[in-house]
Amino acid sequence: MSPRPPFAPAVSRHGWVQALAAVLAALVAMGVVAGLGLWAAGAGDLPDGAFPRVVAATVVTAVGGTIELSGNAGGLAESNAGLTVIPLSVTLVGALVLASGFLRPLRHRAVAGAPELAGWAARVAVLWLLALLGLAFAARQTFTLQLGEGTIGDIGDLFDVSPKVGFKTDVPLTLLFGVLWLAGVLVLALLVAPGAPLPGRLLRFQESVRPAAYAMVVLLLAYVVLGIVVGLVVAVVRGHRVETLAVILLGMPNLVWLALTLGLGATWTGRVQGPFGLPMPHVLDEVLRTKEVSTLNLRTLAEYDGRVWWLMVVAAVLLLAAAFLLATRSPARIRAWQHALHMAVALALTVLMICLVCRISAHYGLSVLGIGDLGGDLAGDLFLKPQVWTALGLALLWGLVTGLLGALLARPVRRRGETEKRWDR
Repeated sequence: MSPRPPFAPAVSRHGWVQALAAVLAALVAMGVVAGLGLWAAGAGDLPDGAFPRVVAATVVTAVGGTIELSGNAGGLAESNAGLTVIPLSVTLVGALVLASGFLRPLRHRAVAGAPELAGWAARVAVLWLLALLGLAFAARQTFTLQLGEGTIGDIGDLFDVSPKVGFKTDVPLTLLFGVLWLAGVLVLALLVAPGAPLPGRLLRFQESVRPAAYAMVVLLLAYVVLGIVVGLVVAVVRGHRVETLAVILLGMPNLVWLALTLGLGATWTGRVQGPFGLPMPHVLDEVLRTKEVSTLNLRTLAEYDGRVWWLMVVAAVLLLAAAFLLATRSPARIRAWQHALHMAVALALTVLMICLVCRISAHYGLSVLGIGDLGGDLAGDLFLKPQVWTALGLALLWGLVTGLLGALLARPVRRRGETEKRWDR
């Protein structure tokens, strides 16, 4: 009788039931956060029972799905619309819950075989795809717009023009990006979690990769927590509590991770026109609401509010803390220049991720009998995008400096040999 494979007992502990629980927990958490955020933003008053479908669309976009906007104003009118934005609060909650459910059956383990991890991830992926497919078909709705008063409204009433705008999910792209998002969450969970098991062949990489990945996740979460605290304080002092709740539940990471890159000295470009606007702080809207493309960085923001220079101070303090954390979780034999290199690469990858997920693009326009020209009160345009290469260069520089300082600060608080034992377990 052949001996039982060393990983066979563990496989039964995370089967289809556990995978279903992990997927459902993540989707429920994302749905609750998205629903509360949309309700706070005023979406609860949408007609035709559209609120659940808008919630589904928000969850879809939070995992990288694609929502297509469509317009239909009849033969006498023309409409045009588009939207690209990721509600990162919903994304973050879903990633944390899903990662926790994925890692739970693997806890208290030092090593796991590649076939075991692949099988467990495949179960989660199959159920995730089925759930995402259901959400994709549920996320579609059409709304009728009111032309309002004035010339366009009068012409619309005369010719019985009822412009409509709707949204639906691009199912193939949603499934593709949804799977890529899932893969990223699961891989990052294995890299970040200190107790997560890895295949034996990959154990040698954890000494350099895992502390850096952990430090970057802590850095991003620290920014989110700090942003929530500041938002709540501002809401209590200045009011707008419901609007602040909407920002926290839908887009707080969008704001604070943008603030992180600005604190590093990065530059973004953008423009705000028409009814569109950016959530708090209001200074962003002031800088970007121009006829031409505007530059968004610490200098341009400081022209409206000098307090934005504190973003650089906050970035320096939190980056130094992250570098210190990286050094204390690394083996004692790692040299200071190696810590600096690890910190620089990790921070550059983190900033690249922020540049990809925090960009925004939205537009809408309507023209009736050529009047309006897809502009005016019924049109708007909003976009925000980074200067990627500049941001990456600054991230490398900040990472090298703070990584070296963090390693030097960590020397007195670490006992030589203790860290090696922890990582060799």
